[in-house]
Amino acid sequence: METLQTTFFLFMFVPLVNPAPPLQQESLQFYEYDTDVSMGSLTQQDYEMQSKDIRKDGTNVSLDTSLILQSDDSQLDVPPTKDTNLPTCLLCVCLSGSVYCEEIDIEAVPPLPKETAYLYARFNKIKRIAASDFADITTLRRIDFSGNRIEEIEDGAFSKLLLLEELSLAENRLVKLPVLPPKLTTFNANQNRIKSRGIKANAFKKLTNLAYLYLGHNALESVPLNLPESLRILHLQYNNITTITDDTFCKSNNTRYIRTRMDEIRMEGNPVVLAKHVNAFSCLRMLPVGTYY
Repeated sequence: METLQTTFFLFMFVPLVNPAPPLQQESLQFYEYDTDVSMGSLTQQDYEMQSKDIRKDGTNVSLDTSLILQSDDSQLDVPPTKDTNLPTCLLCVCLSGSVYCEEIDIEAVPPLPKETAYLYARFNKIKRIAASDFADITTLRRIDFSGNRIEEIEDGAFSKLLLLEELSLAENRLVKLPVLPPKLTTFNANQNRIKSRGIKANAFKKLTNLAYLYLGHNALESVPLNLPESLRILHLQYNNITTITDDTFCKSNNTRYIRTRMDEIRMEGNPVVLAKHVNAFSCLRMLPVGTYY
């Protein structure tokens, strides 16, 4: 018995010839807020586990790879049209009445939540705006379609938007203007293909709140008629305007008439020589910007 105890005692104190290597700690990746996120294994695993919990109408909905965090050199694989199985607020970003659908290559206006007040759909591939796109969204106050490919706006597309104050259709392919909602304060149609025949004679007459009108870089041959008294800023630079009349901005039959609200008119880049039409500016507090000789 003593021999066995001695042997066991010696065995306990004999050092191991090949000790096991120490455990290596897993390297952690640290990210700063609002910076590009690389595809770390922990981040991807957490995101994939969360996607399994998403449900819609009682059925599981699995997110495709377009919603998983991707590295800088990858591209989002988002369906390009409104005919998508993804709800708008997964395809876009919805936040407190605002919907952000920017740079996601959609080709049509997506279905919007009924409480939407602000829609930003800039830099996409939208070609057409239909009357049905906003038929049930009467709460809209601002719409921005800048940087799309819009060629056609269906009649009545904005007719029910009685609260709309700001509308931007800049950098598109329009050749004519749609009927605009009555409470509009700002309208931007810079950098389109609009000609004078594409603007109706009374297009702006009833817009008594319109203060900012941007029609620069188009193909207008004349200044639009019946500009409202509320107008403060008018941009018509780089069109094809060749002449103006005494009634363009003023009233030829009323020499005491003054446009008190008009602060800026830009007409540079047009063929018209403004010095030949001095009477056209008699009611303005400031001369338009443009060529005078």
